[in-house]
Amino acid sequence: MKRTNIVIMGAAGRDFHNFNVVFRNDPLYRVRAFTAAQLPFIAHRRYPPSLAGRLYPAGIPIVPEAELEVLFKRYRIDEVIFAYSDVSHNALMRKASHALSLGADFRLLGPDATMLKSRKPVISVCAVRTGCGKSQVTRYLCGILRGEGMKPVVVRHPMPYGDLGQQAVERFAHIEDLLLYRCTIEEQEEYEPLIREGAVVYAGIDYRRILKLAEKEGDIILWDGGNNDFPFFRPDLEITIADPLRAGDEISYFPGEVNLRRADVVIINKVNVATTEDIRKVEKTIKEVNPDARILKTASKVTVDDPGDINGKAVLVIEDGPTITHGGMTGGAGLYAARAYHAGRIVDPRTYAVGSIAETYRVYPHIGPVLPAMGYTPRQIEELRKSIEAAPVDMVLSATPIEISRVMSVTKPVKRVKYDIEEESPVLKGIIASFAGTIRNLPILRKPFTNSRKP
Repeated sequence: MKRTNIVIMGAAGRDFHNFNVVFRNDPLYRVRAFTAAQLPFIAHRRYPPSLAGRLYPAGIPIVPEAELEVLFKRYRIDEVIFAYSDVSHNALMRKASHALSLGADFRLLGPDATMLKSRKPVISVCAVRTGCGKSQVTRYLCGILRGEGMKPVVVRHPMPYGDLGQQAVERFAHIEDLLLYRCTIEEQEEYEPLIREGAVVYAGIDYRRILKLAEKEGDIILWDGGNNDFPFFRPDLEITIADPLRAGDEISYFPGEVNLRRADVVIINKVNVATTEDIRKVEKTIKEVNPDARILKTASKVTVDDPGDINGKAVLVIEDGPTITHGGMTGGAGLYAARAYHAGRIVDPRTYAVGSIAETYRVYPHIGPVLPAMGYTPRQIEELRKSIEAAPVDMVLSATPIEISRVMSVTKPVKRVKYDIEEESPVLKGIIASFAGTIRNLPILRKPFTNSRKP
């Protein structure tokens, strides 16, 4: 029987999950390769036999997306499965057109094909773009649920950038676990703030196994999404974050628009720094595409200790990497803090960037006068350190969510910039409390916030 030859286009996350739940044990398909994009250092590896299963005793190669045509010539590819996130609709259709021009089908796998059903209630926190504030909301929800007497367990969208065979299931409960799993800076940015809030976090590659362990440990599962992807678990309450600083992107990027259309609750975040016009524009779009969603507004509150220290100083601003790179932002909380607290000069890091950090600016020319906290390998972390040290500044404003001094030693004073969501009135808190009350009072979970667009 002829097997259908497929390529899965990914970025070390959704692609692996789609393979695991749809293709791994199906003898009708032969996955010839994963392709890699968006992130550095994830190509030229192999999805190991321990994860690939009995049909793939040699594992599956991971190659750069630029080699797609080479794969077509070598294997006569029948289908291309697109499986990564935060891609503009225009870019997505260009990739589809490329695959179709080579003779293959181009396919997207949807929620019903890829979501796993949990025995425990699930709240998902997703977004329309990278950098909208998902992590802030997840931390906020953890506090609300604990206040309701429930134990939440956070399951994070995958970021397996190291030894894939060792990253099938990861559990983070202590800061020391970040070292145990040899986490990149990007992983630590997601896990460390949650750990410091007292949350247990699971991540990895095999989300069936992860789900079973999370169900044993917690009363409720919080899905903390990555980029603007939709959840791997079927949610009972879907929360989507929108960003008025990028008004219009909520219906211009895949699969962020999927999250927007599915949401029970849409949070317009950063209303304290966005214009009234852009907030209204986003709100109007939400009402047009998902009129049943409940719309809330939150501020993204930026804080620093002793902000007067910034006044008049020459500063280097470090921002969260993914938000600034493929998230498309020119700057973030760090740049806001530098301006709000009257830095004398914001030093542009481009002149002082070295190695792969300098290459990041060439790949993402939209970046403003900030330094993205790139650290996917020890070498890149060292290049980041050298870039920081080379800049002639009085102070470093670090808006990466991690304690930067924990992963590198720098001689310059470092001041942390923190950011959390803030509600003017506790509407979201009330929604979560009501949801928690429903769970406690019913022997079988019934969804209290029904979206008529979903079956």
